[in-house]
Parts: sequence; structure tokens; C-alpha cells
Amino acid sequence: MKDVTVTESILYVGCDDKDIDLFESQYHVPNGVSYNSYVIMDEKVAVMDTTDPRVTKEWLSNVEKVLKDRTPDYLVINHMEPDHAGNIQKIAEKYPNMKLVSNAKVFTMLPQFFDFDLADRTIVVKEGDTLSLGTHTLQFFLAPMVHWPEAMVTYEQSEKVLFSADGFGKFGAMDAEDDEGWACEARRYYFNIVGRYGASVQALLKKAAKLDIAVICPLHGPVLNENLDYYIGLYDTWSSYKPENSGVLIAYASIHGNTAKAARKLGEMLREKGVEKVVVSDLAREDMAEVVEDAFRYDRMVLAAASYDGGVFPCMHDFLSHLQSKAYQKRTVGILENGSWGPTAARTMKSMLETMKNVSLVEPVVTIKSTLKEENMADLEALADAIVDAGE
Repeated sequence: MKDVTVTESILYVGCDDKDIDLFESQYHVPNGVSYNSYVIMDEKVAVMDTTDPRVTKEWLSNVEKVLKDRTPDYLVINHMEPDHAGNIQKIAEKYPNMKLVSNAKVFTMLPQFFDFDLADRTIVVKEGDTLSLGTHTLQFFLAPMVHWPEAMVTYEQSEKVLFSADGFGKFGAMDAEDDEGWACEARRYYFNIVGRYGASVQALLKKAAKLDIAVICPLHGPVLNENLDYYIGLYDTWSSYKPENSGVLIAYASIHGNTAKAARKLGEMLREKGVEKVVVSDLAREDMAEVVEDAFRYDRMVLAAASYDGGVFPCMHDFLSHLQSKAYQKRTVGILENGSWGPTAARTMKSMLETMKNVSLVEPVVTIKSTLKEENMADLEALADAIVDAGE
């Protein structure tokens, strides 16, 4: 177990998973992931969430080590997703006198995952309810659709600790080197997992603003205990769909490399025109979750794609489907299409973009036929100028 300090009486019992290949069977996590769980030691003992079944044995051992000769009085369940709730039945059977504390939606959902008797073992809490452990008092706040309907967060009043469920989570094991800083993998985590539910996150941030928070304990990633305004400020930006940085993402879908050449040429033009941050991404080869992250990070985007089967090359369609599902909005977008005959990529991309809120399309739409020619340069230059102007 990674040596993580919360406070003297709030102890970390989570586990790292560095063997997992895909988180949620879709997200690459080269630095692994942590499943965070905590124990509050007081007159009454509370375990805060469980972990994924992938680490059951290690987690139960961690809990036993901090409990020593004591047994837990309560298991607080903030979120029912299996990577956090996967060991509820295991610990409930191990400590038969322990009560389960959560909201009504959790106890409706729990039998869908487990088969054990809940009779006389549940404490149902509502918005703002409190539970005294002795010197520590837990207060509960519902957080529906952050990012599941049953989610809640728990605030410990005496030490000012917010147990934030999946909020403020981050990819990466606790002991992984993180040269890029918290925001990079936290941003990728947020937009790909929570991103659709910005309004719900905003509602939770309003509740949190009324609390005096000194420490944030998420269910993934590091415990946050300093410069909290930075983390909360990023969450406010992300959940309100405002661009975090000025810059341009050029996302391209190229079959034989010709659309890629046009995309890279456009990138060169933008840099020559003074755009400081230009990211050019190959949708066929790069991590889709990272490109989604960049689409939300920057204020402008250009889509460059080959026509394919009367539509658009599949990896571009996949990318735009991801943006649709994550509520992409409030951005400026340019389009470049390629087609050796009857180009169809632009109209397909346009039709998908038109389903998104407050997305402005710039002109011209650039069409190349097979390869980039000198005759296309004026239109490409005009598109670059329009993208530059949109950032001013």
C-alpha cells in the first residue's frame, strides 16, 4: 500500500492497479490507476468506499492493518460503480455487525450487483443529513449524475475533508511518476468519463462552495490538500465547457497519408500566423481519449478527413460520436475534406457538428481531390486566417 497521508485519524487504505490494460475496458492507462478507500478512526469507525474486485485481497489486508483489533461500525458508500463498490459484499460478510450508510438510490441499485441480506443493516441518508462518529461528523450531499444517478459526496466537518467520489479523480497509480502534473491525466479522466454531465458538476460545485474544505479525497488519484482553488477552478472551467487554453486542435483521419499532409500544412500555416499552440492529431493512431481531451481544452478545432463509403473515414466518425456523447460545445470549428470523387466527408462532419450546442463553423470549407495541390493553397490560407481570426 502506498504511504498516503490524509490526517492522523483519516487513513488511506486504497490500492494501485498497474496491471490493468484498459480502464472501463476503453481507456489506456499506461501509469495504472488507483482505487482509493479511506478509514476514519474515532469512537465509531467508518470505512469510506471499497475498491475494485481486482484488488480485493490487498484492500481487505490494508483495512485490517489500520483497524488493528477494532471492527468497522459503518461502511459509507458514495458511489456504486464496481471499481469502488466491488467489495461491498466481501466486507459486509467479514464484519456482520457493520452498518451500510448511503442514499436510497444506492440501496435500490445494490441488489443488482450483490446477493446478501441487507435487513437491519442499512442507514439511509438524505441531503444534508449528518452521522456522528465521536469527534468526527459526516455530512452527506447528493451528487446525481456525477457521473451516476446514485452518487453522493461526504464531508467530514471537524477536519474539513471532502470525500468527493469520482469528482477530482485522475488516471495513474499513486506511486507513478507524474512529470506532466495533475491536470493532464485529470483532464483526460474528466472529459472522457464525467464530461457529459457538466450541469451536474456545476450543481455540486455550488454545494461545495458553501463548505470549508481543507482536503479533497477522491476515489482515483492523489489526495489534494493544498492550492485547492486551482483544482476547483479547473473543474469550474471544465464543467462549464469554457476553453481552458487558447489554441487549435487539428484532428485528421487519413487513409493513404494525403489528408495528413494537408492537415500538417495547415498546422504550419497557423504557427506562421502566430498561433502559439497547435496540436495535430492522427485519429487512426493516437489515443482517442487524449484527442477528446484536447478538443475540450482548446477554443478552436479543425477537422480534416477523407471521404469513405458515402460518408467520412470511420475514425473521424468515431471521434465526432465521442464529442457528441460528451456534450462538446462552445467552440469554433473548421473543416477540410478529401475525396477522389464525389467528396462526402464535409457534409457528414457538418451534420454531426450541427447536433452540438453553440459550435460555430468557419468558412471556407476546404475540399481537396486526392492530394494537396497549389490550386488548394488559397483556400487553405483562407481557412487558416479564419481560424486565427476566431481566436482574437
